[in-house]
Amino acid sequence: MSSVSVKNIIKTYNKGEVKAVNDTSFEVAKGELFGLIGPDGAGKTSIFRILTTLLLADSGTATVEGFDVVKDYKEIQNIVGYMPGRFSLYQDLTVEENLSFFATVFGTTIEDNYELIKDIYEQIKPFSSRRAGKLSGGMKQKLALCCALIHKPKVLFLDEPTTGVDVVSRKEFWDMLGKLKKQGITIVVSTPYMDEATLCDRIALIQNGSIMSIDTPGNIINNFPKALFAAKADNIYKLLQDLRAEAEVESCYASGEYTRFTMGHGQLTTDNVKSRLIESGHKNLVIKKIIPGIEDCFIRLMNS
Repeated sequence: MSSVSVKNIIKTYNKGEVKAVNDTSFEVAKGELFGLIGPDGAGKTSIFRILTTLLLADSGTATVEGFDVVKDYKEIQNIVGYMPGRFSLYQDLTVEENLSFFATVFGTTIEDNYELIKDIYEQIKPFSSRRAGKLSGGMKQKLALCCALIHKPKVLFLDEPTTGVDVVSRKEFWDMLGKLKKQGITIVVSTPYMDEATLCDRIALIQNGSIMSIDTPGNIINNFPKALFAAKADNIYKLLQDLRAEAEVESCYASGEYTRFTMGHGQLTTDNVKSRLIESGHKNLVIKKIIPGIEDCFIRLMNS
């Protein structure tokens, strides 16, 4: 039996005009670290709220640990931990007061499940008497995770937990998730950061409420169907325009200091393209073949 099962879920807003979740289905295995990967507005938060019984779907079914999200909502609330995207703890309470409050709500104590949160809590313990609203972004994140874990949930839902957090705190957070996974907790995490996708066991790439692909990050990358090239020159904007004007260039988009592109099935080669770009006046032109990442796969699926 899957830990989380979603079947043909549809959720609309504004009297059906906005389809936030569009006939979405996926399964999450017990003990798996599963990622919902997509930009803001892709439908990730709506899915999380449905799975944590905070929102009713228009149609479709979903279960968590075998419990139906509609019929068995009380059972689900006792076995899941939920960390919403926006910091939602009591900002006027101290770190320790917040943690004690959430432990009491679930009929437990900090001491009962301290081993589960120990590695995380030790990092914020020096600030235990500080009000939550006065913590840094990284510390707020750790406190929210402790509160979501204090009742020892079977499934942990984390909605964009690293958004707005510095790079070091992001890495620390994912290291903590790896340790939690080893304790048998099923973790479902959403993120707009494509680089975090590779840290999951499996991922679902989601856009406009629809899942475009579900697989391991490695398999999704390996299924990229074309050779991918990166190009840069002194005038990156003109380079992007000129590449898009080439009939043999199939797709082209900006990525950092490079323009990435794939070729069509015609006779023109990258050497031909390079020669024509140099003739067009591009200086310090560099074109190289690169290995695609999750972001490249996402863009290709989105435009297909």
